[in-house]
Amino acid sequence: MKIVAIAGSIAEASYNRQLVAYIAGHFAELADIQPLSIQDVPVFDEDLDIADYPAVQALADQIEAADGVILATPEHNHTLAPAMKNVIEWLSNQVHPFANKPTLIVGASYYTQGSSRAQLSLRQILEAPGVGALVMPSDEFLLADVQTAFDAKGNLSDPGTQKFLGTVMGKFVQWVNVLAAMKPTPDAPAWQAEDLTASHPTDTTIPVPMDADDWIEQGAAKTHAASGHDYVQLDRGLLTVDQLNWFLNTFPLEATYMDENNQFIYYNHFRDHDDMLAPRYPAQVGDAAAMCHPKRAQDHVKQVLHMLRSGKTDRFAMPVPGNQVNAKWIMHYYQAMHDGDQHYRGVNEWVLDIWPIVADYLKRTGQQLVPVPGAKVDAVSGASQSAVAPAKPDADTGASAASEPPAAPTKPAPDADTGASAK
Repeated sequence: MKIVAIAGSIAEASYNRQLVAYIAGHFAELADIQPLSIQDVPVFDEDLDIADYPAVQALADQIEAADGVILATPEHNHTLAPAMKNVIEWLSNQVHPFANKPTLIVGASYYTQGSSRAQLSLRQILEAPGVGALVMPSDEFLLADVQTAFDAKGNLSDPGTQKFLGTVMGKFVQWVNVLAAMKPTPDAPAWQAEDLTASHPTDTTIPVPMDADDWIEQGAAKTHAASGHDYVQLDRGLLTVDQLNWFLNTFPLEATYMDENNQFIYYNHFRDHDDMLAPRYPAQVGDAAAMCHPKRAQDHVKQVLHMLRSGKTDRFAMPVPGNQVNAKWIMHYYQAMHDGDQHYRGVNEWVLDIWPIVADYLKRTGQQLVPVPGAKVDAVSGASQSAVAPAKPDADTGASAASEPPAAPTKPAPDADTGASAK
């Protein structure tokens, strides 16, 4: 087993580097533990290309190749050191080596709390979309009073501390092994590899934190986006941004754009949340697909996205639970989008109640719907009988049930019945 270990300090004398060196030397029987240096990592700038910085690229490659990562964080002003945050900024922008990587947090500090606040902050950062590390739960190793914790030979002085660190390391090796066993095998269904965390930016991805409530405003500022009376040249039209909004927001359906990175980047806001068939909040735009669906629905979401991405079908259709025959029939449609070179570019999801359309047609033609004796009702069909549909698609692959609006300024949490972009 190969594990890399990083101390989040660039100080000439670092107790956290000393802790990393101790771990690498004393637990060699558990794993090959390689300390990595961050001394040559420059200050992060999203406009810089990682390819121009060999130290950063090498760090990313070593983490990517490892089975697990140990991060040792000092604590500065109740949070992690800037050097550690800087490294993670680099490794969550153009590259994402922490994604699904088993990770252990340890830390040392001068005082009695042993970097507890820094470890909590680092855990939150590592679990953020775009980073996506699998941080080991359970025990925390907090080395307090670090100035007296090591002897002259660099060993931990206290036998109890040595024993507890050994227990933590044993659990981490088990954590790495368990997660490795859970990885999809070559024989596993291909849809399991569908990434709902939007951790693989494309040529159209805007470098703005996905959980930002003002994702649109930040993205517009970074891209110098057209707005208001500015014109946009379309394939067969020339419209101002205002005209585009008027046009899209008066469609008699709810439309959502999920790009090829599985990031939710648009919906037509022609109704308020509580009046929508598939409720969405404006602050959700920019979220990854994983942030928009409850965990119990994510396998179904992966299956649908894989069908569209792989070309098994161009469209998937699904009614929601709770529909009423001859009264309400809400449908979700998922249409694969492609560019001029036929490269997959995401999903156009639209939601509408088709019953008013059917009822109007029957009224205008003087016809009636008549049930067919013995006909099998198909409540979960996809667009193509030849397509391999998810085992039991349900409303969670779309968005259907309304949820209570959040108390400002927090975003609402996902619930069991919301879908493509509801929280």
